[in-house]
Amino acid sequence: MSQTDVRLDGSAEVRTEREATPGSAGHRRERPAAPRPSADSYYGRPVLNEPTWQAADIAGYLFLGGLAGASSTLAAAAELTGRPHLARVAKVGALGALGGSLYALIHDLGRPDRFVNMLRVFKVTSPMSVGTWILTAYGPQAGCAAAADVSGLAPRLGRAATLGAGLAGPAVATYTAALICDTAVPAWHEGFREMPFLFAGSATAAAGGLGMLAAPLAEAGPARRAALLGAAVECVAATRMERRLGPLAEPLKRSSLLRVGEALSLLGALAGITAGRRSRIAAMAAGAALLAGSACTRFGIFRAGMESANDPKYTVQPQRRRLAKAQAEADLT
Repeated sequence: MSQTDVRLDGSAEVRTEREATPGSAGHRRERPAAPRPSADSYYGRPVLNEPTWQAADIAGYLFLGGLAGASSTLAAAAELTGRPHLARVAKVGALGALGGSLYALIHDLGRPDRFVNMLRVFKVTSPMSVGTWILTAYGPQAGCAAAADVSGLAPRLGRAATLGAGLAGPAVATYTAALICDTAVPAWHEGFREMPFLFAGSATAAAGGLGMLAAPLAEAGPARRAALLGAAVECVAATRMERRLGPLAEPLKRSSLLRVGEALSLLGALAGITAGRRSRIAAMAAGAALLAGSACTRFGIFRAGMESANDPKYTVQPQRRRLAKAQAEADLT
């Protein structure tokens, strides 16, 4: 901008106030500079809208759905190996967990008819659509298996339903991992490789814990082995995910619920495979620890995801790293 102004007579004159030095009488105060925006987002605001999911509904849905699916698979194994008491415990437990997970899901949706409306189409690219159909196919079989076992009616139909529910169980236990990883929540979205294994291990440990809690010691062998396998898979998957995610794993590492969940799962599995083989009290305590550990894991995963969604750096920084990597690869070619 010029330091001269044109007068009415056509001559130019330097305006002295524009030449004033700081501290002089004619100096015009400069406006304070606007706050510099954060390098991660617009003035530090969250990049993502906070999910409206409630912990009691969605985390409960994740835990109970996993427990239901893994319990049905354990029930089928017990049925085939001649362990009727363990099979009954697992069947009834699966049906109860399924009812609780459906209640939590429908409560989060707000209206029951929204669940029914999702059955109008089948979209293979939508985990929610696929999950709805999985639950629809699994639910009646789990209910029939439990009802036939408790009532003693239609044993052949009940056995077929038990095997059918057992085959669908792994899908029920793990599809929720694909469901949350399909969102934009950073800690979930970037953990898509390990999350299904983590959920499968957590669900298997919980089902084994339920079997040890309620089944006789003589029949609880498969439950003890399932608990040990599930706890090991859960811990390995969680460790690999935290290492691979790098800085994005900070909310996971800070989660006290996840640490407590891992500790309870390992402690319960080890107690079950040792003292739980001889002592009914030890078996029940181990089973309760495994169930609590699985619940803590699901609630911890949920809260860590919410934390990563609220902090813009967990959204922006992974995108920048991907762009830098793509640019480096392009430069090499």
